[in-house]
Amino acid sequence: MDIQDVARPLDGAGLSAFLHSLPARPDLLGLGEPRHFVGELGEVRNDIFRHLVEHEGYRSLAVESDCLLGTIVDDYVTTGAGTLDDVLERGFSHRFGTAPGNRELVRWMRAYNQDHDGELRFFGFDGPLEYWAASPREALTALYDLLDDPPGTRESLDALLGPDERWSDPATVMDPARSIGQSADARRLRVLADDLLALLDTQLPGLSARDRERARRYGRTAVGLLRYHHWMADTSPARISRLSGLRDAMMAANLLAVAEHGPALVFTHNLHLQRRQSVMSLGEHEVRMWSAGAILSARLGDRFAFLATAFGTVGDDVPPGDTVEGLLATLPWDTALVDTHRLAPEVAGTAARVSADFAYFPLDPAHLDTIDGIVFLKHARDVRELNG
Repeated sequence: MDIQDVARPLDGAGLSAFLHSLPARPDLLGLGEPRHFVGELGEVRNDIFRHLVEHEGYRSLAVESDCLLGTIVDDYVTTGAGTLDDVLERGFSHRFGTAPGNRELVRWMRAYNQDHDGELRFFGFDGPLEYWAASPREALTALYDLLDDPPGTRESLDALLGPDERWSDPATVMDPARSIGQSADARRLRVLADDLLALLDTQLPGLSARDRERARRYGRTAVGLLRYHHWMADTSPARISRLSGLRDAMMAANLLAVAEHGPALVFTHNLHLQRRQSVMSLGEHEVRMWSAGAILSARLGDRFAFLATAFGTVGDDVPPGDTVEGLLATLPWDTALVDTHRLAPEVAGTAARVSADFAYFPLDPAHLDTIDGIVFLKHARDVRELNG
């Protein structure tokens, strides 16, 4: 096989040709990353989004960041509220606001909205979950305040929530006994959250479009956090699998809401977009979960598409020539768009790369047929530590 027969340089014409070759126009186009904090990939992501906006009618971008914090970025992009520095500091989780590519992205989106009638929208789609779950206070109280005549009082809601510290205790990651997720207060809050969501459905027509969108986001987040906290307190072998699956289910629910605004580009880790089931060993337990991408594929079918990204050289780590990344590294272009459906049968049985960069997740040759295409970067030199 001549590798150039299944690839082409990544440019606007190639990207549009890829989109038009799909069975249906995707409501959500996923662009995965094999590791976080790679500067060159942030630049490529921005170029792809600009082309989608200017030539393919895209108007939204969703990134793997806290869905509630994302409203700070969206307000800046759509109205100019705040300053760029403040928005980058407060509007992203996971320290993603420190990435230069995100600074340029937010700056460009704001400038575009100032010059065009159509509004670009920015969304975070992760839950308020990094290494442990946040308090459901913000989501529950914000939803409560948007509704007319909600059950109970704000004082009774605050009493059930109690101090935020008991929800956000990082020790619960390793010690389920430290979690309050199955306490009497938590059980009462789950019933209250359900009541608030039912009330929201009855009051949707009376809310503005902005308040409807935010109320639904608050409701999804409150229910998702309370479910997550419930399983933080669980002691069964299913605990980690359930927690991992719940996080991606929250991601998928947020992305389905994003899709209601028209076609959107979704930027997150490859693992959150893959269609196959994730299986990994964690001590004595086997963790199994379906990613957000698998859930979206089940819900949207052909209206979800997934471009994985992969790197050749990562820092000083060069891929062996007998791996998929090693083969793609022989391409003559710095960035390429690869037809995985043609590549997959040619590399079946090839060994997966073992990278010296522990944070890099290599391509799995056995599952390339579950990916719609690969964006390949020959060199990833601007690689930062995951702690920022």
